[in-house]
Amino acid sequence: MARPQPGSSRAFTLLRADIESCRACPRLVAWRELVAVEKRAAYRDETYWGRPVSGFGDVDAEIIVLGLAPAAHGANRTGRVFTGDRSGDWLFRAMHHAGLANQPTSTSIDDGLTLTNAWVTAAVRCAPPGNKPETSERDNCRPFLQRELGLLRHAKVVVCLGNFGYEAACAELGVRPRPKFGHLVETTSPSGLTLVCSFHPSQQNTFTGRLTEAMLDAVFARAVVIAAS
Repeated sequence: MARPQPGSSRAFTLLRADIESCRACPRLVAWRELVAVEKRAAYRDETYWGRPVSGFGDVDAEIIVLGLAPAAHGANRTGRVFTGDRSGDWLFRAMHHAGLANQPTSTSIDDGLTLTNAWVTAAVRCAPPGNKPETSERDNCRPFLQRELGLLRHAKVVVCLGNFGYEAACAELGVRPRPKFGHLVETTSPSGLTLVCSFHPSQQNTFTGRLTEAMLDAVFARAVVIAAS
């Protein structure tokens, strides 16, 4: 039986409410709300979320997946992290292959997706222009990541999607010096969490072949092994 999803824990519910009501970064607030009004033609009949996006998954997870930020027409539209865009297609397919997701797709917040032993989140909670958050925006979101990591008490592994997520994880977990980012690079935090790096499943990487399905599958296979040890 799948473990409970967010909502079963009051602490997670409070964290989600704080994230979703945040307006700390004027540039991000303006952008996420503009996108939600202008929309993409393919989604013109949909109501966009247009707010910060919280983490999602199994509250008892041993594996945390840490990405960059919501996509303008992905999570900023659907309201769930890595949902409704090509990056999410790659991510949840790989997680399904690894036995961490009950289905290989994530299209909407009510599509029936549940995660087992995994929690997916992002270093920045609002969609940034050009998919490039500023350092101050990342820092404004740090307290949310700190609280999230504190609540995920069973975590053993952090899968870092891209260098931005890797740097955020290292900063939060006290990894110093930080090994150079690279696909399948591993390091361990002072508290014993293992960080496993992956190229981000962005179209820039998947369309060019820099990241293949087999490469992403290998990352999650490794994470599962570490979590089981």
